[in-house]
Amino acid sequence: MYSFEQLKMFVAVCDCGSISAAARKLKRAQSGASQAISNLEISLNQTLFDRSGNMLKLTAEGSALLPIARSILLQQQRLDQKVAALEADEEHELVIAIEESLIEPALIKRLSVLAEQFPMANIEFVAGSTFDIRHWVVEGTSHVGIVYADGAMQENTEFSTLGYNRFVTVAAPTHPLAAMPAVQDNDLRNYRQLVQRSSTDKELWFSYAISTQVWYASTHQLLLDLAVEGTGWAIVPRRLAESYLKAEQLVELNVEYEPDGWITTVDVIQTRRHPSGPVRQALLQILNEAFEAYRL
Repeated sequence: MYSFEQLKMFVAVCDCGSISAAARKLKRAQSGASQAISNLEISLNQTLFDRSGNMLKLTAEGSALLPIARSILLQQQRLDQKVAALEADEEHELVIAIEESLIEPALIKRLSVLAEQFPMANIEFVAGSTFDIRHWVVEGTSHVGIVYADGAMQENTEFSTLGYNRFVTVAAPTHPLAAMPAVQDNDLRNYRQLVQRSSTDKELWFSYAISTQVWYASTHQLLLDLAVEGTGWAIVPRRLAESYLKAEQLVELNVEYEPDGWITTVDVIQTRRHPSGPVRQALLQILNEAFEAYRL
């Protein structure tokens, strides 16, 4: 019968590309790693790797079994975490990372309930960009993240959708683009663009730089402030820009190829490196309530 340890080694070899690298990752002796793979093949009565060349290659049988092995290990991880959560009264700390443009008074007001429910829990809030937050959650430095969808599959986090947000293209009323009844792609390329990007130079799929002149900022709020001064045009969350549009400090451009703006989902992601306890579960309930307006 195969073991979880053998399945872990099988997945690690696939991820790392070699038995030696997998052994280092799992802190095992290379001989023991090789034996684990051999024993797994015997238990399954299947050849998982083609060893005829200089590098290991998955066989057709190995490719078919890999996703199932990943699923089994994930379920084991969830079981272990659930047991740990049941044994603990509550988490000692919880780090919540929030996409800066999604921080609203309604959310903060609801989050204060955690102080009443769990007075002994230390809670830390961190603001950042979607890509930075995803990295923090994968690494386990943040337990929960509230982010925009970036189109990539996330194998190392749990996630669910909270709602949707619409992004619009804005500029100052005095900007040349504001006088155009319909704005084309080439028009946008001719003027300075204000782009939000992460600390690792990543940009959201619908608001990446297309202009020959670009200024970057780490937050959407900075984009709005720069746009108000006429520095350039920007793609920003409609809800965040609402007060600027009402005050006529900014105008929404009529982009012909995307007249209704860009719709993207707002997701809550969770780390798999730490068990989920009552504090985190209470937080998830609060988030679902706080983002109800995003589902309308």
